[in-house]
Amino acid sequence: MASSAMVTANQLIIMAELKLFRTWSSCFCLRVVWALDLKGIQYDTIFEDLSNKSSLLLQYNPIYKKVPVLVHNGKPLLESLVILEYIDEIWKQTPLLPEDPSERATARFWAKFGDDKVLPSIWNAFIKQGKDQEEAIVTAQENLGCVERQLTGKKFFNGETIGLVDLAFGWLANLLSVFEEVCGVTLIDHEKFPLLLEWIQNFADAPIIKESWPPRDKLITRYQAFHEVHTSKEAPK
Repeated sequence: MASSAMVTANQLIIMAELKLFRTWSSCFCLRVVWALDLKGIQYDTIFEDLSNKSSLLLQYNPIYKKVPVLVHNGKPLLESLVILEYIDEIWKQTPLLPEDPSERATARFWAKFGDDKVLPSIWNAFIKQGKDQEEAIVTAQENLGCVERQLTGKKFFNGETIGLVDLAFGWLANLLSVFEEVCGVTLIDHEKFPLLLEWIQNFADAPIIKESWPPRDKLITRYQAFHEVHTSKEAPK
């Protein structure tokens, strides 16, 4: 009897109200969208205007005041990678992390490496100019080389299916080409990064992924504005 009651309680937790606070363009929010969609989980979406943040967003995330925020049964979850792990723990179908503890730890390492090293280095290559940009490109490509080597013999970072590391690096399949177009540089080519380019194609072609891409023309406009602001600060006076 106790076991039956426990199952019922767990089912109630899983079936409780689920809301995702996000913006239309955030690559961090897209990670959560992809994870929920991959697992076939129903949820409500609240789009935020970060120039005029809602009282609910500030209530649920008073520290950072940013998205994504996933609210499950009235309880807020913050930070995209933390949210991905929570989703994977609650909803067991289509697992995002391997079963082996060592492999799970390795996946967490590379997801964090992407946020701590790869994304900032590519952003620097995007906003810098002249010699500073050349140096930033070298650093970015060194970091991308580390990522490239993780794809040896694999379709996805997770193997044959999309996993947490794939979702963490998902922004590469979309934003990288936007950055390259806006600032006029090439960071990834077939000669240096054949595996990464193949992964980008495989990831972007997955039906669940391609359904949720933001409009490319809006992203170009958005990041052109960012680029102009940052390069004008860098320009000699």
